[in-house]
Amino acid sequence: MTHETLDVSRDDRGVVTIRLNLPETHNALTARMMDELTALAAELGTDDSRVVVLTGAGASFCAGGDLRWMRAQFDAAPAARATEARRLAGMLQALNTLPKPLIARVNGAAFGGGVGLCCVSDVAVGAATAKLGLTETRLGLIPATIGPYVIARMGEGRARRVFMSSRRFDAAEAVELGILSKVVPVEDLDAAVEAEVVPYLSCAPGAVADAKRLARSLGPVIDEATIAATVGALAARWEGGEAAEGVGAFFDKRKPRWAG
Repeated sequence: MTHETLDVSRDDRGVVTIRLNLPETHNALTARMMDELTALAAELGTDDSRVVVLTGAGASFCAGGDLRWMRAQFDAAPAARATEARRLAGMLQALNTLPKPLIARVNGAAFGGGVGLCCVSDVAVGAATAKLGLTETRLGLIPATIGPYVIARMGEGRARRVFMSSRRFDAAEAVELGILSKVVPVEDLDAAVEAEVVPYLSCAPGAVADAKRLARSLGPVIDEATIAATVGALAARWEGGEAAEGVGAFFDKRKPRWAG
């Protein structure tokens, strides 16, 4: 697949860097980007790459789902809505099950689906200037398809502190919540990511893949039934009036009716 939304590079050690490359929209997840990430995860899962680093171009890591893509769902038939929700869920599961170490280089803001990308990564290293948040409820939506990965990473108790409030928080709190593994000054971000990459290059690739698979099997189960439930939950939110009001208010540059 030609990469229209990603910049992909590989060094001679087998370290692949995926850069979300829509900086003008803060790397919001479009349908094309989701498809490209899903296909790339499948490709990397069978090649001889050793480590994958995921980051964003420009000032942000990932602003979450593209709101133009979301707005299109309000006029779509229910089956089409479910297909689009499944697109997002499939991308997350493809990255979560990637049999290579996945390291998130969180160079800036990560909201909604951007937090989901942190949570499907094995390690997430953030710049001290990064802001994060599960901001869906402000738009009349819910963190549905990212939910299983957020809960698996954070645990229910910590997740409930930020899962429903749309509150934004800084990188230091994201470490406390379990989303980020460590936070460093932005000028030290590359060195911190490299420190996470290097140990894997001394490990047997097959053993790394099997160890990751075992770790996932011992954690919360994210199976087809779980994914289907989240797809249904997101599609149902798209059918309700709150999402249309919330996303519409964003584009109209006004407060939604529930905001004080």
